[in-house]
Amino acid sequence: MFPLQLLALIFISTPTPDLKKRRQGEEEADRQVKGRTDRQYELVLKRGDLLEVPRTLFTHFGIYLGGGRVAHFIPDIMPVVSGDQIRIGQMVTNSRLLLGVLAKCGSVRVDSVEDFAYGSEILVNASDKVCSRPALNGEEVARRAEKLRGHVPYSLLWYNCEHFVMYCRYGTVVSFQTFQFCKTVRKLLLSRRVAKVTAVLGACLLLYLRAVSAALLAVLLPSLIWMAS
Repeated sequence: MFPLQLLALIFISTPTPDLKKRRQGEEEADRQVKGRTDRQYELVLKRGDLLEVPRTLFTHFGIYLGGGRVAHFIPDIMPVVSGDQIRIGQMVTNSRLLLGVLAKCGSVRVDSVEDFAYGSEILVNASDKVCSRPALNGEEVARRAEKLRGHVPYSLLWYNCEHFVMYCRYGTVVSFQTFQFCKTVRKLLLSRRVAKVTAVLGACLLLYLRAVSAALLAVLLPSLIWMAS
């Protein structure tokens, strides 16, 4: 864990006081703009709705809490290396995300709808068509998400953003993205082409190990004979 914390301190520099003031001013201006935008979401979103936004390689999930706020689970190294709540509350950079994945650290945090969407189109309750379980009451869903807010261990396969929202909305910890990923990997591993490549690599490895063993034996044999005499 220590090397990852050291990397985080290197890549995530401490802002100067002047920079902090400027950022606070920018954040205050952003909040005023977002306040007007967030009120618009109240017309189409309900507390406890499950929100989905497409990313480059996956779909990101969150729970709408009302007031233009979304609870979502993301990998983040910052809570591990700093106790500064102002810095932790800032937008998570790619460096923080990557280091969080490597360190298996994450946070259930609350951001605005716009910050959560990050320019992507939002789908509402799309998983209701996929999950066989009925959704819980919206207020119960939101309360579960709020209760889990804070630092939580993260795993791409075993506990990611989809596991989080599925527990909150349906009461089950499952990820259809993980299931599809594992299914695809299994199909690739069982395919004939991959099986042939694996067999060739295995044969090459055996030949290599045999050659190394023979060379090692040739080097050690004189010493063994001398010790035995």
